[in-house]
Amino acid sequence: MTINIQYVKMPTSEAMNEYVVKKLQKLAEKYEWLIRAEVSFKLENNVYGKGNICEMELSLPGPKIFATSKEATFEAAAKETISDLEKQLKKRKAKFTTH
Repeated sequence: MTINIQYVKMPTSEAMNEYVVKKLQKLAEKYEWLIRAEVSFKLENNVYGKGNICEMELSLPGPKIFATSKEATFEAAAKETISDLEKQLKKRKAKFTTH
């Protein structure tokens, strides 16, 4: 699986790159039909402290799946987004096995 990570209007982070790649590799091992992951991190000015946004889009056979989350830290946002994607992947895998 190819992983493309973008940082929008903020500096890049090697630690976040490694964290996201490690988490997405686990998904790729579990769901070998994943083709590509597009990841973007954005920083939003938010008075409530939850201005760190993580968006992920996975390319796979059939329609792409997308998830986004807004949390206090980028690590929490990435974890939440990957969790949402895994739920969607489980549903997609159930459809694969029934057809």
